[in-house]
Amino acid sequence: MTVLLIDDDHEVLDASRQTLELEGFAVEATARPEGALGTLGPSWPGVVVTDVRMPGLDGFALLERVRAADPEVPVVLVTGHGDIAMAMRAVREGAYDFIEKPAEPGHLVEVVRRALAHRRLVLENRSLRARLADGGSLEARIIGRSPAVERLRAAVAGLADAEVDVLLFGETGTGKELVARSLHDAGRRRAGNFVALNCGALPDSIIESELFGHEPGAFTGAQGRRIGKLEHADGGTLFLDEIESMPMHLQVKLLRVLQERVIERIGGNQPIPLDLRVVAATKVDLLRLAGEGKFREDLYYRLNVVTVPLPPLRERREDVPLLLRHFLDAASARARRPAPPADAAVLARLAAHGWPGNVRELRNVAERMVLGLGDGLAGNPMTGTAGGGIEPLAEQMDRIEKQLIEDALARCGGRVGETADKLGITRKTLYLKMRHHGLQRGDFAEE
Repeated sequence: MTVLLIDDDHEVLDASRQTLELEGFAVEATARPEGALGTLGPSWPGVVVTDVRMPGLDGFALLERVRAADPEVPVVLVTGHGDIAMAMRAVREGAYDFIEKPAEPGHLVEVVRRALAHRRLVLENRSLRARLADGGSLEARIIGRSPAVERLRAAVAGLADAEVDVLLFGETGTGKELVARSLHDAGRRRAGNFVALNCGALPDSIIESELFGHEPGAFTGAQGRRIGKLEHADGGTLFLDEIESMPMHLQVKLLRVLQERVIERIGGNQPIPLDLRVVAATKVDLLRLAGEGKFREDLYYRLNVVTVPLPPLRERREDVPLLLRHFLDAASARARRPAPPADAAVLARLAAHGWPGNVRELRNVAERMVLGLGDGLAGNPMTGTAGGGIEPLAEQMDRIEKQLIEDALARCGGRVGETADKLGITRKTLYLKMRHHGLQRGDFAEE
């Protein structure tokens, strides 16, 4: 990642360059921006920090040129003539942030660090969307760049065409059905049916009929022939989720199917050969259940030809930004609402979360974010009922936010940069909030 530093004052340019380089940033410094702008584009990995008052191409004209090359390149404007009106113009025209001269080194470094993190996320999102455009690829299906996900994709790619049954092992919400479908779609059985059955969602009284089908008159209410899940999956893949919930008497029959690839419908005597692959999934230790007499040991060993572990989200936290962007885009399309930005503060909170519900929980978080419910972790906040004497939560939060900003501005003598740092937000965000609450910096300036 690169910082393009532009200032016609060579002393200021050198001082800023040295400050950033000492913090480990790669810096390209210039007093003549025209040549440097030619390298900017949608794939350029960097941010622009530029003075506003310059001869020829000033900061606002330069901002316009950068946004024409790529509107998501962060541009930080720096000026010794700053005021709220200029800052608001910068925000309106798309600047990432606004810094007053002389720039305090620590503040400059922090703004640049946030801007680079923002640019990195933009480029990662674009890469993700490009991969998602190829809906059939494993990267589009099994999203992430963590080593755990890379190993998972490699396992799926290696097993897709292998004629073996597979056992998926992972916590609730880790995407077992997604992986099972990926195994099916990436292999030679993709032209056949993918048939999913949740063994824990069906009562014992009908699960046998669901699996094996039945002939007319096989039992009361059996008016016609029914093709079961096993037969329907002939030529394709049968996915048995929560296999640990399958009744013991059916485990015996499933074992025979796995060994012989032949079934008989309930009430029938005709053996029906099957050509199918079975992918089973569980969230518990089947061998331990077998030791407790709650699962057939011979079925466990028959299913356990190949076991593929699915990593929980807490072990692949680096994938949270990519997954969140994917779920935000999907939720935005469904709700017909714009997807909210996920800034560094939101991503930090999400990265620190324990994710007991794994990827499924993250998807729900994205849904709540699109609905405007904060960072989505707190669930659905409830406001008071009409006539109950409780002020709506949004109004309470708005009033509290205004008071906090007023207090911070007063303590900092109206210095916007210092106030933004104390509140842990960007100068751009603070200016927007001050405008929203009708606050003026001069009202808090020290006399």
